[in-house]
Amino acid sequence: MEIPTDLARTLAVVIDEGTFDAAARRLRITPSAVSQRIKALEQQLGRVLVVRSKPARATEAGAAVVRLARQLALLEHDTLAAFGLDAGDDDRGGGGGGGGPARPVTLPLAVNADSLATWFLPALARVAERHPVVFDLHRDDQDFTAGLLESGTVMGAVTSQADPVAGCLVRSLGTMRYEAVATPAFAARWTLPERADAFATAPVVEFDRRDDLQRHYLAARGVDPDAPPRHFVPASADFATAIKLGLGWGLLPGFQSTDELAAGTLVPLGGPPVDVPLYWQQWNLRSPLLDAVADALAAEAATALAL
Repeated sequence: MEIPTDLARTLAVVIDEGTFDAAARRLRITPSAVSQRIKALEQQLGRVLVVRSKPARATEAGAAVVRLARQLALLEHDTLAAFGLDAGDDDRGGGGGGGGPARPVTLPLAVNADSLATWFLPALARVAERHPVVFDLHRDDQDFTAGLLESGTVMGAVTSQADPVAGCLVRSLGTMRYEAVATPAFAARWTLPERADAFATAPVVEFDRRDDLQRHYLAARGVDPDAPPRHFVPASADFATAIKLGLGWGLLPGFQSTDELAAGTLVPLGGPPVDVPLYWQQWNLRSPLLDAVADALAAEAATALAL
């Protein structure tokens, strides 16, 4: 049995765009034609491939087909680049005309919030200067981004997982070091860090309910990690701003605290730093484009992260 590539690519566009109507606009065909293609593929494979929700979601079987479609699109891009050609006005799903400007290949990548807010984007900008590519970024905690690789949602991910995901290559990026800080006024008000027991009552800022960095720090200081009240601020820059405004104490990487510590607008709270090793994992494909992304990220990480 063969999977028709045009149907597989149509499914990938539906998942990328989130609805059949949006996929139809991108493919320049009718929504009915999109629906017919998906039904034909489901009938051929004998599996339901997409959950017709908003946004549309791939089933487990559909995720495998989407992964295939993305691999084919990437390999086609690399092959055309090797020939000095581009895809023209190709929509990766059929049904569109040709002869227009090249449509960049889309690379879905996963990254943790702190990397995204600090060192990650400059590396991608350098890649985009040299290659016709657009990035579909998925933000998640570094402990969970590997799951997006396993599901086929992304082609590469910054992750804390050192063991390679099945079918992936892994490269060490370095270590992101976090240190506990607060404003001088907040530290004085809660007598931090002089009174260790004050960490049990002083408000702490956390990214979300899966953020365990502050919990590791509290446990290392002999404090019940569940004891302090919490602010939840689920955006990296806003998380740092909340600490700098004195809402609570928290752990920040050097990118977000060095200048303030030097100026005295933040003070260190002592205790052991929390080190998070980061790795780059990507699909094990012979892809110059994916390799270019990996090389750019490794180069940026070499100067941005503690090794």
